[in-house]
Amino acid sequence: MAKFIYRMQSLLNIQYQLESQAKMDLGRAQMHLNEEEEKLQILIDRKEAYLEEGRLMRSDRLHIMDLKDNRNAVLIMDEMIDRQREQVALAQKVVEEARKKLQEVMQERKMHEKLREKAFVEFVREENAAEHKAVDELTSYTYGQRGKAKGQ
Repeated sequence: MAKFIYRMQSLLNIQYQLESQAKMDLGRAQMHLNEEEEKLQILIDRKEAYLEEGRLMRSDRLHIMDLKDNRNAVLIMDEMIDRQREQVALAQKVVEEARKKLQEVMQERKMHEKLREKAFVEFVREENAAEHKAVDELTSYTYGQRGKAKGQ
């Protein structure tokens, strides 16, 4: 039996490489998103700490400057949180783009694998047909030789 050679195997190999690259890109994007979300959580925790500090200051003796400083710190934290939320949103967008890219590459790879599978089925069918033809020719030849031998 002949060896099956898929003529577009190089394209399929490239699709495997593109899929691996897309998976790595998605992983990096997801790690970046996790880092940005972690930074956001740290900022939210700091803001909560400032708010708690402000509540404690109000329960003790009132120091106007300390209260103003605390209020300014909370406002600054609000601004930082807003900026960090924007960074998280950008990172989420990058993750979604990477996910879409991976999905497209996977679909392309699956398409090439199906084409390869169809080519293999066609190859097997052709090989079986060639084998049947060879058997038929051999049978005809053998039968013809017997007829000649009996006729002599």
